[in-house]
Formats: sequence, structure tokens, C-alpha cells
Amino acid sequence: MPGKMATEVYLLAQERGVDVVPYSLTGPDISERICFAGNIGITLIKPQERFCWVPELRRLYPDLACVDFTHPDARKENVERYCEYGFPFVMGTTGKDGEVLEQIVRDSGNIAVIAPNMAKQIVAFMDMMGYAAEQFPLAFSGYTLEIVESHQNRKADTSGTARAMARYFNDLGVPFTVDQIEMIRDPAVQEEMGIPHEFLPGHAWHTYRLLSEDGSVLFSFTHNVNGRRIYAEGTLDAMAFLEKKVAEGAQGKVFTMMDVLRG
Repeated sequence: MPGKMATEVYLLAQERGVDVVPYSLTGPDISERICFAGNIGITLIKPQERFCWVPELRRLYPDLACVDFTHPDARKENVERYCEYGFPFVMGTTGKDGEVLEQIVRDSGNIAVIAPNMAKQIVAFMDMMGYAAEQFPLAFSGYTLEIVESHQNRKADTSGTARAMARYFNDLGVPFTVDQIEMIRDPAVQEEMGIPHEFLPGHAWHTYRLLSEDGSVLFSFTHNVNGRRIYAEGTLDAMAFLEKKVAEGAQGKVFTMMDVLRG
């Protein structure tokens, strides 16, 4: 915090009666000492202060679990810290170092849910596409693919959902690299696309278009999200899933949102 996604999760957790602590890790560039989510003041802990705070947090909240929507560049360090401190965690930030993060968790004996997309409905759609790729490989051989994704201009990296979908289309026989994904971050262009002005600071629009070799057949898949609520809902479901796994004694495991969906 005070990131918008983390704040959205905090507010929804309060609304649903989930126990939340009035502390949050924050980035090195944040000058505030306290931020507010609703009427709750949250003490912000800078990276260099973590070692001072962790023993007290462990004493006050022995069952503490963390939610992380940090910048992609901070993912690895944060995962290392959660595993060092023994805090189970849910991480919704995208990045290209997924295998490295998973290995850190497994080696530490910690458990986590790490996913590029926390929206259950979109994850279900992705799972269906993964099933199609597995059952019907090369079904779209000869087709060309266009992927366009638009997010708020503070999102630094390419959509993890778009990258995952590109891999499924590869398995379906379509040559495509993640470098070909078109990232839209310009608010003027986004408004031309039809994104409501009030959601320019928080949206996730994705379109995948498949065109046959002769141009006579077009397949198009679209999922457009305005706001962050759908991701906050999925995050709380992931936290409930993680709590269950802790109670079952799980160790050294990394789960995905597909695991959360399947219960």
C-alpha cells in the first residue's frame, strides 16, 4: 500500500468481515508513514524497516498471511522475504520470473498462491483455452493472431494473461511471440477504444483475433474489465484457499488460481 489494487483488496476484506492488520509493506519511494483505507489508518513499513517490524508482527499476528500486488521488479525480493519470515502469501503481480519464484517457495517450505490474473471468471476462460490447446493441438494452423491489451498507464509490464494466452494459441498451431502483443497505455488511445474515462486509471481490456490464411474466417475473443473489484474478489477467495491449505499442513507448495477454482 498505498497502491490502488492493495487498497481495493483491503476495503473489500473489511466489507466482508475478514480480519485485516493495520500495517503494510510499502515501496522505498513512498514518503507517507500512514495511509487510509476507509476509516482505518495503516502504518506503512519501508524495505529498510522490515527487520525491525517483523518480530513484532509475528508476535501480534501469529497466523499472518500477506497479499502482494507490488511492482514486477520487486517480486523476487518480496517472495524471498515472505519465505524467510514464514508468511504464506498471495501474489497477483505479473512478471517473467515465475519459475524462479516458485522454486524459492518450494525450497523454503512456505506456501503461496501466485497468479498473473486473480479474476476467477477470466482464469476459467483461460483454463478452457488451455484444455482446447491440449485436446486439439494445431487446430488453428495457418491462422494469424493479433493480441491487444490495454491497462492503466502505471502498469509497467505486458499483461501476464495475454502472455499466457499467447502460449495456448502457440499450442493450437499459431506462430506468435509475446513481443508481438500490442500494449496500449496511452489514455487518449484508450478513450478512442471506448474505455470509459473514469476507468482509465484502472481497467484491463484484452482482445484476441484469429484470421484464417485466406481472410475469410475471423475468430475473436474479448474480456474487458473496468475497475479492480473482480480481482479483489478473487484475491479474497485465494486467501481463503490458502488458509485451508495451511490448516491441512501443506508445505513447499505454490498454487495457482486454477487450484483455487477447483477448491
